Amino acid sequence: MPDHASTPPFVRRLDALLLAVLVIARIRIDTLADAAVLPLRQNDVARHPWLGQLLPPETLQLLAQQQLVDPVGLLLIVGAIGCLLAYLLVDELWPARGRYWAKLVLIWGIVVLTVFAPALKLTLLRQGSGPASYSHDGGVIQTEATIDYLLQGRNPYVEDYLDTPMAEWGINEFRTALYHYPYLPWTFLFSAPFRILSDAVIGWYDQRFVYLLLFALTLLLLPGLSRVRTHKLLLVMLIGLNPIMGSDIIYGQNDSFVLAWVVLSLWLWSRARQAGPARGWLWGSAAAFGLACASKPTAWFLAPFYLLLVAGGDPTELWRRPLTWLSRAWQAGWPALAVVVLVVGPYLAWNPAALYDDVWRWSNGTSDTAYQIWGWGASNLLLALGWVKSRFAYWPFWLPELLVGAPLFVGLLRRQMIENTPGRALWGYALFLTAFFFASRFFNENYLGYITAILGLGALVQVEPFSQSIGSSAANRQAAGLAGGGPNVLQ
Repeated sequence: MPDHASTPPFVRRLDALLLAVLVIARIRIDTLADAAVLPLRQNDVARHPWLGQLLPPETLQLLAQQQLVDPVGLLLIVGAIGCLLAYLLVDELWPARGRYWAKLVLIWGIVVLTVFAPALKLTLLRQGSGPASYSHDGGVIQTEATIDYLLQGRNPYVEDYLDTPMAEWGINEFRTALYHYPYLPWTFLFSAPFRILSDAVIGWYDQRFVYLLLFALTLLLLPGLSRVRTHKLLLVMLIGLNPIMGSDIIYGQNDSFVLAWVVLSLWLWSRARQAGPARGWLWGSAAAFGLACASKPTAWFLAPFYLLLVAGGDPTELWRRPLTWLSRAWQAGWPALAVVVLVVGPYLAWNPAALYDDVWRWSNGTSDTAYQIWGWGASNLLLALGWVKSRFAYWPFWLPELLVGAPLFVGLLRRQMIENTPGRALWGYALFLTAFFFASRFFNENYLGYITAILGLGALVQVEPFSQSIGSSAANRQAAGLAGGGPNVLQ
């Protein structure tokens, strides 16, 4: 790495500047969100048997005079800004030896204070206020109900949620999720053991326990995805302090659940770069990717980019010799398909119509109780132009998705053939996902948090090339090298 003092000032201070922006955004977004949707938080904090005892009553009352945030949240903000100040001073004054580790510890401190601690605070407040409070409907309340159905031997895709806490959440006319579970089985299958353990140990459970555990694992794995220390720091702060995803974790949306399996897959690639093209590491990566696909359809859009990546060899064989390319892709990626079949297959066999209705028809507007036109996408133009009279009306969004997505998809794959790296694959995935959802029936704000995380990975992940690809002979590798071909598996 270049000497710290000889690095241009903007480059040298980029991580500190970005951290300042992210911390300010995290704090501001969370305080505004709390003020808008949690009007009783001041009283609930004061009367909570644990939170209310952290400070004397007089101090709680004094701090609560700042109405925008509760007393506990205010002290967490103070701690986060203190860590930010310490980071800026470390960046400016700390000697080179140990600077990276000091910065990494401070980033973790800020993440704990602005994401983990607020999320745990809401789980405690929820215990005192009821299961339909202080949480997201689908990611927490409904997923907990699906775990109950699983333990009772009932099919979550057949059952409705009218007799669960879901019935107490949301705006009446938009609560069509009471009749559908739109996520895939790995969300509740993975979570069920944690539910059983938590109930046995502390007597209650909150789905955010799983999200926080996987989020911590994600942050621990991120530094292993780059060789440059500054990039390691940027990865941890971009994912850990993602302004939208951080709020989603606090309230319990599940995009971080999918992201964790994607990052685990990338991390296994990085281990494969050290061990060489060992099948075990690559198959573990494919299995982790399969778990992402068995969690939420969002991950499905990564599949073509992922397969092009792990197939290795000459990527242009996808067009020129598709059977050769498919053989390589199958050898490297079959565990992903096997995992999806093992996880989703039983529910597909149990009641395929119910699974299809909940996961697909509900979201594309063809179910009897479909999801509404919603979010920040181009679908709002239909409402503005009067092309649809109701948010629940069907409109063929598949047409703009196809018109926008098809040429973009081909173009992104062609770019990846030139630069077949994890960063290129993730960047293409993020661009395609953004365009697809922008043209879709709904483009909820939490998708932007997930997309931003993927963009961060695409920009900063660095995985060295393997010496060979699975199924490639030494002669083929040598010929490819003499011909000036691309990397064999991934970079």
